[in-house]
Amino acid sequence: MTAHTIRADFEGHSGAKLAARLDLPAGAIRAWALFAHCFTCSKDTLAARRISGELARAGIAVMRFDFTGLGSSDGEFASTNFSSNVADLRAAADWLAKHYDAPEILVGHSLGGAAVLALAGDLPSVKAVVTIGAPSEASHVIQNFGSRVDEIAAKGEAEVNLGGRTFTIQSQFVEDLNATSLAERIGGMKKALLVLHAPRDQVVGIDNASAIFVAAKHPKSFVSLDRADHLLTNPADANYVAGVIASWATRYLVSEAPRTENAPVEDVVVGETGQGKFQVSVQAGPHRFLADEPAGVGGSDTGPTPYDLVAAGLGACTAMTLRMYARFKKIDLGLVTVTVSHNKVHAADCLECSESERAKGGKIDRFERIISIDGGAPAELADKVIEIANKCPVHRTLEHGAKVVTRLE
Repeated sequence: MTAHTIRADFEGHSGAKLAARLDLPAGAIRAWALFAHCFTCSKDTLAARRISGELARAGIAVMRFDFTGLGSSDGEFASTNFSSNVADLRAAADWLAKHYDAPEILVGHSLGGAAVLALAGDLPSVKAVVTIGAPSEASHVIQNFGSRVDEIAAKGEAEVNLGGRTFTIQSQFVEDLNATSLAERIGGMKKALLVLHAPRDQVVGIDNASAIFVAAKHPKSFVSLDRADHLLTNPADANYVAGVIASWATRYLVSEAPRTENAPVEDVVVGETGQGKFQVSVQAGPHRFLADEPAGVGGSDTGPTPYDLVAAGLGACTAMTLRMYARFKKIDLGLVTVTVSHNKVHAADCLECSESERAKGGKIDRFERIISIDGGAPAELADKVIEIANKCPVHRTLEHGAKVVTRLE
């Protein structure tokens, strides 16, 4: 489902007006999530936008906002600290609960991850927490101040260059960071936790992810973001993180009703993500993944192509049909592997085609299917394997064609 975004504002911890964006699903809202951005960043970073958009396409509405003194929010950054960030986050959760619904998911990037870990245990509505490149202790941020730490201590404040921008850091900020301990908060929050971290993160080392994971109680999960940087500046990395979070979070939603054997098959929903030229998000029941085109034709190569998916459907259906037959006949058949290739060939060159099909001329789609069976197929079953494979429903659909009915909503 395609998402859309609206603007909002609310009162932060100091009374300053904080700017927010609400990323909303096109259909029913299954749950609300609250996103906390990285240190000195904003709600509009690449990672924040893509993660929020992907969650919205999964039916999860997201509120992302700028902390006091950052982005489009009012207030003085110099007067803030980690505790005030946590207070802003609480104010956002309260505003969301009052005007829409209480958040069930908290997502935090870098220091925003530390903030959600500090607050999660105090919010009964929250069922799942996600951290991305988060420090295990808020005081980790102090290393970004470099040689200015001594000046801050001596003069009470100093100007620090962070990401090409100058910020005034006061001694109370450093003191507040040093006074904050997250280990106890992490261990006692009693929420499902997903830790995402890049092993080569040069800003917040991977040891922080290990400390968070060890401190947390189960259920907890860890995903390594190979080759990603701290801010997820590569769109492919941001898209991957977005997809992982959207898939993982749905498991812990109260509103997620369990599927039963007699539950009706849900429609497959495909929506543009707005990322790249062709990328789309595919939702098939509780399952989600991306589809795309190769880089050679202008795509981002972030998922299988449409014809890859057709070939996958044929291969999956073939393997399942053979397994059903083997079980029904009580045949000891090894594991089945189906390799499917797709090409467009001239009808005249299609040796498997009938005379009437070749006579039509032009090009046709040709799927070649190679079936291999672990341990080999018994000689007496070789012909039967091919016969049963040809009875696969997807095979029959491709051979006989189907009627596609299209309506504009």
